[in-house]
Amino acid sequence: MKRVEVLGVRVEMPSNQPIVLLREVEGDRYLPIWIGATEATAIAYVQQGVVPPRPLTHDLLKDVIDALDRSLIEVRITRLEDGVFFAELHLSEGVVVSARPSDAIALALRMSSPIEVDDAVLDEAGVIIPDEEEDEVERFREFLDQVTPEDFGADS
Repeated sequence: MKRVEVLGVRVEMPSNQPIVLLREVEGDRYLPIWIGATEATAIAYVQQGVVPPRPLTHDLLKDVIDALDRSLIEVRITRLEDGVFFAELHLSEGVVVSARPSDAIALALRMSSPIEVDDAVLDEAGVIIPDEEEDEVERFREFLDQVTPEDFGADS
C-alpha cells in the first residue's frame, strides 16, 4: 500500500466527466479516478471548506461514525477490475466496509483520515507525469484554487 494525497477534482473534457486526481506522497505516480458529479461536489466542498446549509450524505456518514464512537482509521483503494476501482473503509475495532473510492475519499477528507492505494492498482492505473508536463499539474492546481462545487452541476 502507498499513501496518496488528494490533489482535487476537475471536469475532463470533452466527456464532461469529473475526475479526482490522487498523487503518491512518497513517489511520482498520479492516479486519476473518474467519479460522479455528486461525489466531485462533495470532495470539492470539503477541500474548499464549504459548509453546505444541510449536511451532505458524506457529512451524515461522518456523523454516524462519530455517534457510534468509531473512527475511520484509513481508506484503502484495493483493486481495479474491468476499469472499476474498489475501496474499503477501515474503521476502529477492525471493522472493514466496502465502498466506492469516490465516497471513501469524500469521507476520508471529512474525517482527516489517510488514503492508501494498493501497489498493484498504482502499477496498473498510475501514471508518471514527465518533468515537461509538471506545468500541466501546476495549471491543474491553479484550476483547483478557482473551481467551485457548483461547476460540477450537481444539486446539493
